[in-house]
Amino acid sequence: MTSTRVLPLLLVLSLSGLAKGLNVQLENNGYKELVIAINPQVAEGTLILTKIKEMVTEASVYLFSATGGRFYFKDVKILLPLTWSNNYEKSRTESYVKAKVIIAEPYLKYGDDPYTLQYGGCGEEGRYIHLTPDFLLDDTFLSVYGPRGRVFVHEWAHLRWGVYDEYNEQKPFYISKDQKVEPTRCSKNITGITEALSCTGSSCSVQKCSIDPATSLPAGNCKFFPNKQQNTPASIMFLQSLSSVTQFCDDNTHNFEAPNMQNKICNYRSVWDVIKRSEDFNKSVPMPTTPPAPQFTLMRKGDQVVCLLLDVSGSMADFNRLNRMRQAAEVFLLQIIEPGSWVGIVSFESTGKVLKDLSQIEDEASRKVLAKALPNVASGGTNICKGLNTAFTVLRGDDSRTYGDEIILLTDGEDTTVGTCLDDVRSSGTIIHTIALGPNAAKELEIMSNVTGGLQFSATDSLDSNGLIDAFAGISSGSGDLAAQSIQLESSGQKISNQAWFNGTVSIDKTVGNDTFFTVTWEKNEPDIYLTSPAGKTFTAANFTKDPVLNTARLLIPGTAETGDWQYSLFNKLNTQTVTMTVTSRAADTSVPPVTVSAHMNQDTSAGNAPMVVYAEVSQGFLPVLGANVTAFIETNSGNPYVLSLLDDGSGADAVKVDGIYSRYFTAFKGNGRYSLKVKVQGRDGTARLAVRRQGRAMYIPGYVENGKIELNPEKPPVNEDDFQINVGSFSRSTTGGTFTVAGMVGTTPPIFPPCKISDLEAELKHDAVSLSWTAPGENADQGTAKAYEIRMSKSLQKLRDDFSAAVLVDTSTLSPHAAGSKEEFGFLPDEMTIQNGTILYFAARALGRTDVKSEVSNIARAAMIMPPNQPTEINPGSNITGIVLIVTGIVAGVCILISATLCIMKKKQQARTSPVA
Repeated sequence: MTSTRVLPLLLVLSLSGLAKGLNVQLENNGYKELVIAINPQVAEGTLILTKIKEMVTEASVYLFSATGGRFYFKDVKILLPLTWSNNYEKSRTESYVKAKVIIAEPYLKYGDDPYTLQYGGCGEEGRYIHLTPDFLLDDTFLSVYGPRGRVFVHEWAHLRWGVYDEYNEQKPFYISKDQKVEPTRCSKNITGITEALSCTGSSCSVQKCSIDPATSLPAGNCKFFPNKQQNTPASIMFLQSLSSVTQFCDDNTHNFEAPNMQNKICNYRSVWDVIKRSEDFNKSVPMPTTPPAPQFTLMRKGDQVVCLLLDVSGSMADFNRLNRMRQAAEVFLLQIIEPGSWVGIVSFESTGKVLKDLSQIEDEASRKVLAKALPNVASGGTNICKGLNTAFTVLRGDDSRTYGDEIILLTDGEDTTVGTCLDDVRSSGTIIHTIALGPNAAKELEIMSNVTGGLQFSATDSLDSNGLIDAFAGISSGSGDLAAQSIQLESSGQKISNQAWFNGTVSIDKTVGNDTFFTVTWEKNEPDIYLTSPAGKTFTAANFTKDPVLNTARLLIPGTAETGDWQYSLFNKLNTQTVTMTVTSRAADTSVPPVTVSAHMNQDTSAGNAPMVVYAEVSQGFLPVLGANVTAFIETNSGNPYVLSLLDDGSGADAVKVDGIYSRYFTAFKGNGRYSLKVKVQGRDGTARLAVRRQGRAMYIPGYVENGKIELNPEKPPVNEDDFQINVGSFSRSTTGGTFTVAGMVGTTPPIFPPCKISDLEAELKHDAVSLSWTAPGENADQGTAKAYEIRMSKSLQKLRDDFSAAVLVDTSTLSPHAAGSKEEFGFLPDEMTIQNGTILYFAARALGRTDVKSEVSNIARAAMIMPPNQPTEINPGSNITGIVLIVTGIVAGVCILISATLCIMKKKQQARTSPVA
C-alpha cells in the first residue's frame, strides 16, 4: 500500500552520494577504507600479509613525496577469504568483488605483471589493481619492477586518478621531430642504450640492433636499456624502478611526442596535469609534517548470511506482483544462493513477521524447505523499518551479531518513516540490497543500499522483461569463489498470443554445466515445453518439476550439461499471456574459471542533461574475451526497453580497443525515475576468443646499464600469444547491471546531445598529401549521422590543443559523414602548408550535429615527413644515448609517425573520400 509523502528529492540524491563512502575516502590527506582482498584460491600464510603491509607502508612514503606532501595511505583493511582460518575479525560491508586491490593467481599463467583494470577515459577512476602472490613473495621481481611500494604507487595513479602508462610495448620507438629514433618514454631525459635482446632457453645476450626498412625503426627484439643511474626525477608512470625517479611527469618534463597511452587517452596532457585536476587534489593542501605509517586491519569474510525481507502489503496483490515475487525468490533459493550459505525469511507490511529462521543451504531438501516458507498473502500498509528490525533479529540467530550479514529488501510501496531507522541501519554493519518493484516503490530505497554498500535493482510490472528474477539472480556472496557462484545464461520473456510459439537458443560452453537449471514461468496457463539438447535429446513438460500454484516448471540437467546449443520452444495453447525462460548454471571445473559478464552504468544518478555510459566486461578469469556480441537493454517504468549494441572498438564511449570492455553512450532518457540495466552476451564458436590484457601495467625491464655494461634481468616468462587466441566457443550469458535514477529532467522528451568526441583520429603524411581516418560519431552522441565535420591542422601541437578554432581550417566540402560507427577516410592536399623533409603536422577534428551543435575536439593525430639518408641497416649501440640518429638503406622514403595509437594506412592522395565499415 502506498502513501503520498516521500523524502525531499534533493535529500534522496544527497544521501545517494553516500555510496562513495564505502569506497576509498580521502580524509585530511590520508586515504582510508582501502580494501585489499585475497582470493580464496591463494594459500594461507603470514608471509604474504607481511609483504602486503611492507608494500603499502613503503608506498605511503613514496606517494607522499611524489605528490608534494599531499597524499598518503592512512587506513588499510586486508580482507581474508573464507578458506583461511577463523582467527580474525569478521568483515562488515567489505567484500572481494568491491575491493580496490585484489591478490589472486593469474589465469593461464599470463605473467605476474601488476596491472590496473581501467574502464573509462582520462581522469576516470579504475576498477581494481591486480597483484599476484608471486609478485609479493618472489624477491627476484624486485630487479625487474623495482621496489613493491613504488610499483603500488604506479598502479595507484592508474586506479585513483585515471592516468595511463608512458611506455608502449607495441610502439617502443618513434622518430622525433629532430629526426632521431627515440625510445617511447617520459621524460626524454631518461638515458640508456638500445640493443637487441636474444634468448636461447634460459640464456640471454645482447647484440646490435637492426632497423626495419619499412618503418625505419629498430626491428625485432630491440629493447631500450636505461642507465641505472639517472639525473632526472621523472617519471613514475614510465619507470618507477629507477632510484632517481621520484616524480610524475609534469608540463616541463612531459614528452609530447611519445606514442604512449597517456598521450593518446589524455590528449597529450601530462600525468601531473591530470592529477592536479582531480577531486583529490582540489580538496587537499600539502601537509607541513610527515604523515604517520598506515594502520592495518585484518578481517575475514564469514559465511554468507542472508535474510529475505519481502513486502506483503496490499499493493503487492496488484499486477500479479506477489506471485512474481514468489517465483523470483524461489529461483534465488533453489538455484542462486550458494551452498553453505544461511538464509532466513521475513515478510512485512505494517509490522514484520518471521517466516523462517536462519537455516543452512546443505542440499536440495534444505532449499525446498525455505521455498515453502515464502509468503502467499498480501494485505496491510508498508513500514520498512519494522521489517528491518525483524530482519536484524533473524540475522542475530547465528552469532548474535549482524556484521557482514545481508538483507534483500523487496518492496513496491512508499514509506515516509524509512529515514527514522537509517542510523540503526548504519550501525548494524548489515549489507542491504534493494529491489524496487513497480513505479511507486519508495524513492528512499537507494539510500539503504548506498549507505550499506549493497546492490540496487528495480523491476517493472512488465512481465516479459523478467526483471524480478534478474534482480535476485544478480546477488551473490561476492567471495571471489567463481566455482560456487551461479551464472545466468539466459533470461528472456515474451507475450504470446493463443496458439503461438516462444523460441530461443542457449549456448552452454565448456566452462559451465554443473547445476544447470531450465526454469519456465507463465501467467495463467501452463504452456507446452520442448527442450532439445545439442545431441538431439528432447525434454518435454513431463520431464520438468511443476508448481501449479507458482506457475513454474523447472528442469535440472543431471551431472554436467552437454556443451553446445540448446533449443527451447514454448507453445501457448490458450489465452494471450507472458512466458519466460531462465537458465542458470555453475562452473564445470573448479580449476577453470567460467566466462563471466559484469555490467554497470558510469554513474548511479543523472539529471538527464548529459549522456551516460553503459559498460559490460566480458572475461574468463582475468583475461578479456573478445569478439562477443554484447547487447544492453535499458528499461524505464513504462516497461519498454531501449536496446543498445555495445562495442569494443576504441571509439566513442569505448576508451580502449579490444580490451574485453564493451561500451556505448545512453541518451534515450524518458523522464525522471528509475531505469534498470540488463546485458546479454552471445559468443560464437570461431569468433569469441581470449586475449592478453596489455594496458595499465608496470613495465617489465629486461635490464639496466651499469658502469657502461648491460646487466640483464631474468627473462620475462614467455607468453605464447597462441595460448590466448583460444576459441572460447559458443556461450550465452545474461546479467543485470542494477538500477540508476534520473532526477531533475524536465518533461519526457529525450534531449538531443552533441555528437560524441572522435577518439581514434589517425593521420598519414605521404609526399605532398594527407590522409586521415576515424570512426564516425553520430548526430546525437554515437547515434545517427553527423551533419558535417570540421578539421583543422597546425605545425604546433600546443596551439592546436589550446585553441582549435585558430588553427588552419581544412576544406571538407566534399566530405559527407556516414552513420555512427562507420570508418571515415579523407584525403587532401594541404595547400596552406609546405611539405618538405622534417615537416610535422598535427590534426584534430570535431563533428557537427543537426542544429550545428559541436562535439568536443578529437584526439590529436600527428604525422611527419622524414626522408632519411642512405645508410647501413644497423644501429651501432655506441655509448649512452638519449636518441638514435635515424639510418636506413634504400631510396628516400616517407615515414609516417603516428601518435595517439595511429596506424600508417596507404590512401590515394588528392582525393577526398569516405567509406563505411563493411
